[in-house]
Amino acid sequence: MNPKVDAFISNAKKWQSEIIQLRTLLLECGLTEEFKWRNPCYSFQGKNIVLIGSFAAFCSLSFFKGILLQDSNELLSKPGENSQSMRFFKFHNLEEIIEQQSIIKAYIYEAIEIEKAGLKVILKSNSDLELVEELQVALNKNPTLKTAFEALTPGRQRGYNLYFSASKQSKTRETRIEKYTQRILDGKGINDCICGLSKKMPNCDGSHKYI
Repeated sequence: MNPKVDAFISNAKKWQSEIIQLRTLLLECGLTEEFKWRNPCYSFQGKNIVLIGSFAAFCSLSFFKGILLQDSNELLSKPGENSQSMRFFKFHNLEEIIEQQSIIKAYIYEAIEIEKAGLKVILKSNSDLELVEELQVALNKNPTLKTAFEALTPGRQRGYNLYFSASKQSKTRETRIEKYTQRILDGKGINDCICGLSKKMPNCDGSHKYI
């Protein structure tokens, strides 16, 4: 057991019993307990397998290569529209976990076998990314911005596109693009701090000034 996970559970405002139960199942499956991205993370021979998450409405068990799981019970969900690899269980109470523990373990063991076999997720290239119209127009008008945007990592490109497209109003989308133009030109992602790390990553403590 990792002491950082002990602290995580002690400090959790919700889902303590549920997290403890999930932790027990994961350890019983022989995974190594670590603490990454500010959450309990479980690995097999150094490869990340699954992550425990805690949210306002539910707690979760996220499989890094969840897209490769058979999911014959159709229990897994996508974290977001653009998520290509990760899939997760949602749990709303302890009883759900206890009732499904044999199924959960089966998914965990399958995830381990996927890692043993060296299977990899084939990610779609960003050439398949359909940019929101206002962003495409802005890139066509500004070759420098287009070059800077295309130089971003695929994840950063998807992050911007998702944020811009989230607004229902075209004018709002245009305003957002204008606001973030300089950040794109600077080679920063939408969640990047001035330290160069995403504010979601553990090495950035969130105390820096965000651009």
